[in-house]
Amino acid sequence: MRCGKVSIIVPIYKVEKYIHRCIESILHQTYSNLEIILIDDGSPDNCGEIVDQYAEQDDRIKVLHKKNGGLSDARNHGMKLVTGEFTMFVDSDDWLETLMIERQVNYCVKYRADAVQSAFYYAYDDLLLYDNRHYEQGDNHIVLDNKTLMYELVINEKVKNFAWGKLYRTVLIKDIPFKEAVLFEDVFWAHQVMHHITTYVMIHQPLYYYYQRDDSIVANYTPRNLDIIKGLKERHSFLEKYHSDLKNESYKVITKTCLIHYNLLLINWKKDKQGVHRKEIRYYIHNNYQVLKEAVKDDNKLLKQFSLFSVHPILNIMYLGMKKGLRKIQFGAKPAGLERMNL
Repeated sequence: MRCGKVSIIVPIYKVEKYIHRCIESILHQTYSNLEIILIDDGSPDNCGEIVDQYAEQDDRIKVLHKKNGGLSDARNHGMKLVTGEFTMFVDSDDWLETLMIERQVNYCVKYRADAVQSAFYYAYDDLLLYDNRHYEQGDNHIVLDNKTLMYELVINEKVKNFAWGKLYRTVLIKDIPFKEAVLFEDVFWAHQVMHHITTYVMIHQPLYYYYQRDDSIVANYTPRNLDIIKGLKERHSFLEKYHSDLKNESYKVITKTCLIHYNLLLINWKKDKQGVHRKEIRYYIHNNYQVLKEAVKDDNKLLKQFSLFSVHPILNIMYLGMKKGLRKIQFGAKPAGLERMNL
């Protein structure tokens, strides 16, 4: 029996340098029952012409040219064209291992899963990094129920918030649009999807290449990056309603993210000259001090940072600077690394 069609949505914007690699990796999948939906999101380079050429060569390809509206808008337009039993999102500067879709479909069918994720590589121009802190590439796959899945999603270690690279049953996601005009759109979206999943399969073999550009979050930081905190707060309200047992874990993630972004705002103080955004973070932590302190009490490192920040944010920055200095002279423990291999 032939397995169902897989619809692959690829939003495309200013990726002329990478788009051939991405599309070719999809076209050469061992699983051929594909519907490849390429969304030209008003790209000002030659991407529009390139995807049209591909569409002429392969009738599995659908192309939509639209006015630029951002990643979420492009994905939402793509979902309107989906006819497959399964759906996958692929970012246009990333690429797939040849066996990826076949493997994911097989696991989805075998376990009647609602979604399947594979491991991925952080792909640089000259090397690959694989996160082996929790699993090795040769480990057996695991199956998660909804309760475990939601916990793993919130802590964002084994199950990432990324929408890309996962195979979803289309019926599960077709009525859950991505929030538009925000950064970190996946944070606003993933929990709504995972909430409806009964069976979720994790494959530890890396089958997706997540390309890392040279752009630095510190050098290119803007207050728009604070959308991630908005997304986490929105998710928290959802969790309080449907998964109240995860409230403390959610508060912990919000706290950690607030501290990180306060420091980034301070480094990029010219982009927050009046300190408006820093004041918002301090205001949130001050107003929620007791619940946040309760949430982080079992994480000694985070509790220390939270306590210092609550006295004065500069104390936390001094503490982090000291820890970094100690690591350099090998007194402190080094953070866990990733397995490195040549590309």
